[in-house]
Amino acid sequence: MQRFVDHVLAVTKESVKTLTYESLNNFVRFINGVSALLLTLLPGNATILEGIHGWELRPTFRAPRLPRWMENGVSSFNHFVHQLSLDSDVSSLDYSSADEDTDAYDEYADSPSSQNSRTSTSSFSDYGRHRHINCFRYILLWILLPIQFLLRIPFRLFHLAYSAVSKPPAISANQHPSNSHSHYNRMQSLKDHMIHRATDRRRGVVEDLHMAMEIFIEAVFDVVHNAVHLLLSPSEALGKLFRLFSSHERGIVSDQVVGDATVSSSTLGENDPTPRERNTSFRQPLNTDARTCQDVITELGYPFEAIHVITKDGYVLLLERIPRRDASKAVFLQHGVFDSSMGWVSNGIVGSPAFAAYDQGYDVFLGNFRGLVSREHVNKNISSRAYWQYSINEHGTEDIPALIEKIHQVKTAELKLSKPGVEEESNGDQLYKLCAICHSLGGASMIMYVVTRRIEAKPHRLSRLVLLSPAGFHHDSNLVFSVVEHVLFLLAPILSRIFPAFYIPTRFFRMLVNKLARDLQNLPAVGGLVQTLVGYVVGGDSSNWVGVLGLPHYNMNDMPGVSFGVALHLAQIKRTRRFRMFDYGSAYANVREYGSPEPLDLGEHYGLINIPVDLVAGQKDRVIRPSMVKRHYKLMKDAGVHASYNEYEYAHLDFTFSHREELLSYVMSRLLLVEPNSKNQVNQRAARWRKKGQV
Repeated sequence: MQRFVDHVLAVTKESVKTLTYESLNNFVRFINGVSALLLTLLPGNATILEGIHGWELRPTFRAPRLPRWMENGVSSFNHFVHQLSLDSDVSSLDYSSADEDTDAYDEYADSPSSQNSRTSTSSFSDYGRHRHINCFRYILLWILLPIQFLLRIPFRLFHLAYSAVSKPPAISANQHPSNSHSHYNRMQSLKDHMIHRATDRRRGVVEDLHMAMEIFIEAVFDVVHNAVHLLLSPSEALGKLFRLFSSHERGIVSDQVVGDATVSSSTLGENDPTPRERNTSFRQPLNTDARTCQDVITELGYPFEAIHVITKDGYVLLLERIPRRDASKAVFLQHGVFDSSMGWVSNGIVGSPAFAAYDQGYDVFLGNFRGLVSREHVNKNISSRAYWQYSINEHGTEDIPALIEKIHQVKTAELKLSKPGVEEESNGDQLYKLCAICHSLGGASMIMYVVTRRIEAKPHRLSRLVLLSPAGFHHDSNLVFSVVEHVLFLLAPILSRIFPAFYIPTRFFRMLVNKLARDLQNLPAVGGLVQTLVGYVVGGDSSNWVGVLGLPHYNMNDMPGVSFGVALHLAQIKRTRRFRMFDYGSAYANVREYGSPEPLDLGEHYGLINIPVDLVAGQKDRVIRPSMVKRHYKLMKDAGVHASYNEYEYAHLDFTFSHREELLSYVMSRLLLVEPNSKNQVNQRAARWRKKGQV
């Protein structure tokens, strides 16, 4: 009778799973179909999306296939529970690929110690007590997520609530205290592992919903199964209940407790069956894709160095480096708004400017502006309002000076070590040549840096500038930007108090955005519709906006933001039609800051720029139109600056995010125009230095 009940429940459970799974799939297909219909009705979508890598709107016909969990003839959740029951699973996971979901449940071989605990795929009879607990832990996790969001419970309380459920069992008296601590750490590692498997390595929200439905159905049928067995065999149920309570009272910790991250495994056929310990660490629970620029660089086999730089006003900046310590030529890359150093390496070895420069023999430095959700500052208790209180002025007069001075210190010290007897000349002749490649807001900040350093009679350390679609002039823009400009000016006193910066404020929402971006990439029509609508908002710009949202620096732990002061500064530039420093709103404040009632007009001081400048514009760029880049070029040429201008058929984000060989070739050709200090010149300077020492 029990076997018959098991079979009935198993068939019913798989039928309910298939029904819910296909219902969700049909709903997703419906949304995708409606999006495709809307996409065909919107004008201009073909030209906007055509040529974007990874976007294909033509339908692809595939043969019918079983649901993912039935591809191997068994529910993936049964595999999932089974893997959690094996000790080796906790420490054997590899999250190196985002496409591991299909085969994730079949990639672990059994060890002799685990064969006795294999879960039957045809009945419920071998489910252990810890598996039941795991199911309810997952249900509690998924229940608490929306409750935490709706009720605005602090995330710390959410973790405390979860950890209360996943508290490690009692340790028996004969166990060593260090073992107790190690066991607790392993339980914490399991918690991270469980959260990762439930939320992190799905392809998006849709995949999370698939897993959540499986978990819920498993939990419900497990309760029904236990209730039926209790009715059919009450004596056996009472015996199990008695053994359960007696084991709790004795404090015995089973060898098969889920969460033991230290694996004792031996493989058949090995000469040495000695158990081996394999440890793993889960750095970021509930994260979506927390890869950093360091991860991308090192995974591709390049060297990496991270340098923390502190500005004069206390902001902690991250200067990342692909080092060539003995190179006498260096390049500094500075990102734009809502971006980070990730943009310069996101296309891998072939299409990324950072790797192209390194392969050409350059020492590569990647700058990062202030403005992260994590609020890196020397004052760990700085308030959000105080942290975000800055404009483009601080980017150009605080951030870039601190970064470039740090580069100068590092390069000078390293070259002195590699070339003994060489000293920097008193006239400012450096031991290295430094070029800068800047995009968007980074270009405007770099121009501000050079002009202000020249006004202050300080060296700017640069030999050439390559500015890709630089900001600074914005009066030729679309209607949406004009509306934003007026709103910022009219409501600035109110908005500045409510929104000190523009970013996604909570970890839950940041996780959701990252997962939705992944869904948009997996659903061509929905992603194409969002891509088209965003393109309309920015005046028809055809950049791959959805693809950029999927970059790892938009994750739940940290992401770049834009302060209200930066947005207001851009609105001031647009309204005045001049590239000026920030207007503090009164003549008194401006006099105190600049020595004049009006902010410093940078365009009027372009004659101070004493290095070559290469300006590049995008013909399809609707964020910073070519006419605005030409404005920079005209002012520079009128001021006698050695400037060049070039246009490519690019949109705004194509300069960093898209793989463009012609752009890389052009940028590298500009850098090669700067000749590094020859060995003969270095030896001459060394001889002069030695001669001075003898005198």
